[in-house]
Amino acid sequence: MSEAKQSRGLGIFSGGLDSMLAVKLLERAGVEVAVVTFATPFFSPERAMVSAKHIGVPLQVVQVGGPHLELVKNPPHGYGSNMNPCIDCHAFMFAQAGKIMAEQGFDFLFSGEVLGQRPMSQNKQALAQVAKLSGMAEYILRPLSAQVLPVSPVEERGLVEHERLLGLSGRSRKPQMALAEEFGVSDYPAPAGGCLLTEPGFSNRLRDLFNHQPDAGLAEVELLKQGRHLRLSPRAKLIVGRNQKENQILEKLALPSAHWLITQGLPGPLGLYFGPLDGPDLELAAALVAGYGKAKPGQVVKVEVDQDRSLQVSAQGPRLAAAYLL
Repeated sequence: MSEAKQSRGLGIFSGGLDSMLAVKLLERAGVEVAVVTFATPFFSPERAMVSAKHIGVPLQVVQVGGPHLELVKNPPHGYGSNMNPCIDCHAFMFAQAGKIMAEQGFDFLFSGEVLGQRPMSQNKQALAQVAKLSGMAEYILRPLSAQVLPVSPVEERGLVEHERLLGLSGRSRKPQMALAEEFGVSDYPAPAGGCLLTEPGFSNRLRDLFNHQPDAGLAEVELLKQGRHLRLSPRAKLIVGRNQKENQILEKLALPSAHWLITQGLPGPLGLYFGPLDGPDLELAAALVAGYGKAKPGQVVKVEVDQDRSLQVSAQGPRLAAAYLL
């Protein structure tokens, strides 16, 4: 009598402790495990790469920036407390992972989600909704909470024994920390998110971008991560570097539509101005760039515009700039 074929599971992997424990639990249950992480402008694969190396699991990094950005612009099930469309985002990732599962011969998908850990996106209704929206409901297993969730089709098909899974629920991290010690997992991040869409400051900038430039692409989103952002008027915006390193990054990320503002004769930041070159918006932008440099409030200075013209402006200090900050 031949031995049963070893099942193969593909995990959606954030690099957080829960996703690491899900991998170790399934390995202990006899499953061949690999993981995938999805890179977008809003979350980076670096943490997943470090964690995957720590626990010795094969990791694929898949870039999904463009499709994910379009989802974030108009999520069918709305946003969380900031610009985080968690229900649609999780469903999107399971759907993407499902394509890889089919292409590479995996038997099922899994995640490190724990029932009730995030009250809005990890309650029973939300978990079921994500599975249904993804089109992968027949293939999704949540091993850390399987014993307190309805028995999954993955378990019903005998791909993983129900008794080998766990019944974690709630927000306490103590059970996970005990499991980490049991599995020898010592290098794991704090339970903070890592997704920029959950951060109020970044969400304000992103919301402003979508409101004023609905067709914004990945390049515009990357700029949101650098410098101070000031909304001067419905048609004009300014980005100002906070230090030399940011000035250099802004130089590299500058879009063709950006106008460069640099104070002459005094040290100061690089300003990237988006807006008309006639009227008060440009003068305000130049005055703010001067004020963020070494010019004293009210000091008249010359600000270069695109290296081919200059303006004489009265520097506006950071206190006055606060009214425009995003």
